[in-house]
Amino acid sequence: MYYTYLDTPIGELLLAGDQRALYELGFPGGPKRRRAELGWERRDTIFAEAKSQISQYFEGTRREFSLSLAPSGTPFQLSVLEELRKIPYGVTVSYRDIAMRLGKPQAMRAVGTANGRNPLPLIIPCHRVIGSNGKLTGFGGGLPTKEALLKLEQRVSKG
Repeated sequence: MYYTYLDTPIGELLLAGDQRALYELGFPGGPKRRRAELGWERRDTIFAEAKSQISQYFEGTRREFSLSLAPSGTPFQLSVLEELRKIPYGVTVSYRDIAMRLGKPQAMRAVGTANGRNPLPLIIPCHRVIGSNGKLTGFGGGLPTKEALLKLEQRVSKG
């Protein structure tokens, strides 16, 4: 596995994958803080396009990512990730909304678990999922990071 880091307004992000696809994006803090693992090899050049698109996102000039992704997970988790990718920029939905879209209205907790295991947060926008009461809920990068991402998208959308 290859990796690199990218400085952003929310801290240094970890990008990991190979020449074909991005497998993981890790935040510098929060409950799911992620750093390179032993045995991984740093290769900055193969992540040039991912770095460019993520930088454009933070500059407010990119609303969708067009990167080759290879997230891991069970078939259900991957179906949740696919639904997350459909959430428009600047829009929030609830876990219940995602469960309904999957045709599994009783699967809200399972959706939450799959959301929490998203290996490519930001690119697969799990930060756009909030509680059905409209409140921010857990986020692997920490709630301040989730709030910052949502504020960025709201500011750019109104722009």
